[in-house]
Amino acid sequence: MSDTHDNLPMIDKAVKKLLEAKVELVLHAGDYTSPFVISHFKPFKGKFIGVFGNNDGDHEFLKRRFTEFGLEMRGIFAEVKADGLRMALLHGGEPGSPPGPSELLNSLLESKCYDVLVYGHSHDAKAYKNGKMLIINPGEVCGYLTQKPSVAVFNTKTMSTEIVPLE
Repeated sequence: MSDTHDNLPMIDKAVKKLLEAKVELVLHAGDYTSPFVISHFKPFKGKFIGVFGNNDGDHEFLKRRFTEFGLEMRGIFAEVKADGLRMALLHGGEPGSPPGPSELLNSLLESKCYDVLVYGHSHDAKAYKNGKMLIINPGEVCGYLTQKPSVAVFNTKTMSTEIVPLE
């Protein structure tokens, strides 16, 4: 999931969808915006790893809230290993940048050194292959830019991705 932007009702819908899908690991590609949203991830019982987005203000307070709820905040980038897959997680844009790819995102795409790359920032839900690497943008949970709130559910066994609408 990505780009929750303080939309609490949509965050609750996203968590409910992930619970229904029996998701064991959530990767959040940033833009929570405010630390008060973190408590809304508490119902999720699996592992939760997040990175910062360009609209996340108080990084230290966000980290503290993550810790309080038993969640992991990794900074601006995370390498995650699951079921033998090497996955990269980042937001995709530098602070203050407009929607679009960043230098780090472009470097990761060109390197093709990960099995899966998950990113947000553009609010554009999609999943596609770049050589052997699967690229996933879960879209926006908030629904503010596209009016199409979504999350992505990725199956590590089948390497399949489903973009799941939240409305």
